[in-house]
Amino acid sequence: MEVLRRTFLQLAAGAVAPLSMVSIAGAQTYPKRPVRLLVGYAAGGPLDTSARLIASRLSERLGQQFIVENQPGAGSNLAAEMVVRAPPDGHTLLEISASNAWNATLYDNLKFNFIRDIVPIAGVRRAAGVMEVHPALPVTTVPEFIAYAKANPGKINMATGGIGSAPHLYGELFKMMTGVDLVTVNYRGSGPALPDLISGRVQVTFDVVISSLAHIKAGELRPLGVTSANRLATLPDVPPIADSVPGYDASSWDGIGAPVNTPPEIIAILNKEVNAALADPAFKARLTDLGAEPFFAGSPADFRQFVVEYTEKWGKLIRTADIKGE
Repeated sequence: MEVLRRTFLQLAAGAVAPLSMVSIAGAQTYPKRPVRLLVGYAAGGPLDTSARLIASRLSERLGQQFIVENQPGAGSNLAAEMVVRAPPDGHTLLEISASNAWNATLYDNLKFNFIRDIVPIAGVRRAAGVMEVHPALPVTTVPEFIAYAKANPGKINMATGGIGSAPHLYGELFKMMTGVDLVTVNYRGSGPALPDLISGRVQVTFDVVISSLAHIKAGELRPLGVTSANRLATLPDVPPIADSVPGYDASSWDGIGAPVNTPPEIIAILNKEVNAALADPAFKARLTDLGAEPFFAGSPADFRQFVVEYTEKWGKLIRTADIKGE
């Protein structure tokens, strides 16, 4: 019996070993060719810059070029659909972001389901916004702004970067949580909105920090609060809005995603390398230069849970405010 038992164990081990070796071999040979990292926006913006930073790092570490490919259109939905339809072999990736989570509710006719069809691999960057006003507005703090707005309902114009943009959603969350009546003025991006804020044509916005930082330092705009739950290294003297509006927390993020059914060993490799980049002081310094911070050095499962919860949170706001994508 003992001989038979040993023989069985040897055969079983021999049967399992090739499967393990195949899995390990598959991981060791990834990537087999250059990898496309699709970005749903034009070159030059914060998301594109973040993608190029992590692509450069992955190219150095994994021995193949990670090529950033800009595919703007339909609020980043075009790039997402292209990745959803790509072979799940790890050679076509998506720079996923808060926009993908927002779009899941903003658009009724998407040909894919972001939560179901894209596997979140690792977070790269998290960026907050800043609530800022024209210096002529007689307020210097968030509580003063709320009091002034309630005393002047419908008389304060709030600039956004367009329907469903970060400044729009951050502002709508503020309106919902404080009960203030602000007039929403949608622009096609922060670029056109900021000159009107600086000139006083509109009075407040919730812009991404990197777009407004130079204007704040020049005294052209007055920051009242940052949209993150904690203070930012780039604006250390500006308190979080949450100090005055408990529970307020609004920030965008980006990371790496892949088509569903991408082999888990490939996902694990990418997750490991992105997390290693986030721990690198030089890489973190580059993110700080972008007005952002390293984001989510955790497992793919943890990151997915974050994405699901984030999508649900903003989906409720979008439905309550009845916001529809353009």
